[in-house]
Amino acid sequence: MPVRFLTGRTEVGTVSRSVSVLRKGFRSPVEISQAAACLGWSGCAARGAARRTSDGRHGLAGQRTAPPTVYDVASAAGVSIATVSRVLRTPDAVREGTRDRVQAAIRTLGYVPSGNARALAGKRTGVVGLLLPGFDVVPDERPDLVTDGGVRVVDDRRHVTQPFSSNLYFDEVLRGAETEAWQRGLALMVAAGRGSSRDVIVNDVAGRVDGLAVLAQTVPDDLLEHVARRIPVVVLADDRGSRGFDSVSVDNAAGMRTLAAHVIGRLGVRSLAYVAGPIDSPDDIERSAGFRQALEDTGLAASEVRVVHGDFGRARARELAAQLLDSGAVPRAIMCSNDQSALGVLDAAAARGLRVPEDLVVTGFDGIDAGRFSSPRLTTVHQPMGALGRAAVRAIVGRLEQPQGPPRAVRLPVEVLLRESCPPAL
Repeated sequence: MPVRFLTGRTEVGTVSRSVSVLRKGFRSPVEISQAAACLGWSGCAARGAARRTSDGRHGLAGQRTAPPTVYDVASAAGVSIATVSRVLRTPDAVREGTRDRVQAAIRTLGYVPSGNARALAGKRTGVVGLLLPGFDVVPDERPDLVTDGGVRVVDDRRHVTQPFSSNLYFDEVLRGAETEAWQRGLALMVAAGRGSSRDVIVNDVAGRVDGLAVLAQTVPDDLLEHVARRIPVVVLADDRGSRGFDSVSVDNAAGMRTLAAHVIGRLGVRSLAYVAGPIDSPDDIERSAGFRQALEDTGLAASEVRVVHGDFGRARARELAAQLLDSGAVPRAIMCSNDQSALGVLDAAAARGLRVPEDLVVTGFDGIDAGRFSSPRLTTVHQPMGALGRAAVRAIVGRLEQPQGPPRAVRLPVEVLLRESCPPAL
């Protein structure tokens, strides 16, 4: 007659059945004995498990066995399969003792969750998508460097101020989305593409995920509408509630208006230039509106401000700043629609020996980490980029849980960070 054993108050089966569970992850009698001890079995039960494996009735050394299942983990840990699922998806929501017991069983058995099985059971993939078409795609400028080995010496001085990638904003959005997905037991799929490949990539990603977050103005509305018939779509950096999509954005206009009011009103700057971004960018449209409102608030005519349009990139902003600074009428301040552009302005000012902020005040918008380490440190409007990514994932999950209802728009607050490039007072 088999001997029954208990873990706490829950009866979990017999030694005979549990030995078969352990056998799926371990082959030798020594491994079985050690694994049984790790699960809290008595010395007698552990040795018995090892003997049952060594005598050939439950397995042979070196024989390939079937992988353990969630049922095996639940049986070994003395919990339900629902508890195992909670430990795998939301471990912080499970009591520490129970969580430790389940995790010990998972490690002991060598259990690996099956994404395909979860998808079949719940009709979901457990994956959310983040699509940034046209970004994070770095051209191969030196294809000849792909060789079989060796060392090459290159004079790279002319590239010192050229950023390898200008997508620091998206790095932080990505980290936020990844963190939120991980805490919810989801995986994050990130995709990028440009040109004719965009439609193919959008449809391909949409077929692999439960919901998709996209950057505003990077995917045509008709394509988003097509995808939204199948899965939830959330638009980043744009308030698109009126167009039928859930959206997550920040208060761009208020942030730029507040910073411009400080430069013009508090510091008394009247000679001003503004480096805007792409004319079709929702972020730039809102920030430019906030800038114009500050001009009106402070009584400075818009015609007195030189406005140039960049592409949100550092290199292009450096070129535009050079034109402004070499024009013979150097402005007292250059405000930029994003931080990358402001860093380009700092490059141009340094190349001409201009002191910031003594000779030139410079400001940005976004709050990327690079601005904290620039020389001087960059004054900016900080938007919670990590929170933006997290909010996008939460919006997808919320729409999965409640598919019906009107579009939902989330607007996150911003803060003005006064640093050395534009201090509280001159």
